[in-house]
Amino acid sequence: MKILYAIQGTGNGHLCRAMDVIPCLQQFGEVDVLISGIQADIPLPFEIKYRLHGLSFIFGKSGGVDLWKTFMSSTIRKFIQEINSVPVEKYDLVINDFEPITAWACHTKDIRCIGLSHQIGALHPDSPKPDEGDMMGKFIMKNYAPVSDAYGFHFKSYHKSIYTPVIRESIRSLDPTNDGHYTVYLPSYDDAHLLKHLTKFEGAKWEVFSKHNSKSLRYKNVSINPINSDAFVKSMASSEGVLCGAGFETPAEALYLGKKVLVIPMKNQYEQHLNAAALEKMGIPVIKSLKKKFEYDIELWLNDNNPITVDYPNHTMSIIETIVNNHK
Repeated sequence: MKILYAIQGTGNGHLCRAMDVIPCLQQFGEVDVLISGIQADIPLPFEIKYRLHGLSFIFGKSGGVDLWKTFMSSTIRKFIQEINSVPVEKYDLVINDFEPITAWACHTKDIRCIGLSHQIGALHPDSPKPDEGDMMGKFIMKNYAPVSDAYGFHFKSYHKSIYTPVIRESIRSLDPTNDGHYTVYLPSYDDAHLLKHLTKFEGAKWEVFSKHNSKSLRYKNVSINPINSDAFVKSMASSEGVLCGAGFETPAEALYLGKKVLVIPMKNQYEQHLNAAALEKMGIPVIKSLKKKFEYDIELWLNDNNPITVDYPNHTMSIIETIVNNHK
């Protein structure tokens, strides 16, 4: 088979999952990889056949998505040109991880596109939803990367078509320890915001991984480190807890490693509010921001020594086998 695997390049979670999905796909045929987006930090150890601009959400600096920069980074003309440039008709199977270019290329050419993403699981009617509705966010998420067949991932299997997270082998092979520090990944906050708030918790040692700084620095009880996948995994595996956005892969990996987790969903990012609703239902604390009124919640979390237990079996190959058998 000739297989096209299209990956969303905003954030790092999709690429982390791809590291385990691609070798499974290669068991069934020749795999070409497409990545679109401009906000990822993790390189894939595979040849990238197509690398496109796509539609990226641009992180802000105070806890949310920068809607203006997101709008300015994309043009309809370029988007249409990229849709027309991808020869989806040459492939026997197109698998899509929330990637808009191939999704719309398949849609316009009436070619089957198999969705395999966390967003599918989060949007499923059986999955938890936030109390506050976001009609625009829901509309964008549902129409961002339309697919003909849908398989999803979530923190729990809320439906037979929703699987528990793919935990990459590099995480599964770790032997977690507790060196007493807290690992922080909040890409929508700049370093100044993080230093201002985290230094207030003098009894905690924070290891921050930042999209906004290319050099390491330390101030009081906070160290700022540039994004580095290996260093981040090492810090998380040896941490007491993880403070992060309400993405999918980072909280899932932290929970798998037995770490206590505190999440702050990004503003203007509907998917993160879906994730926050699911995590909160599991008993994981969720706060809206780092502002003063949430400092008490952070203190409670720092003093809590009972992380949530999860069961995330390694079933990536069986998922891929099911998809290939259903659609070959």
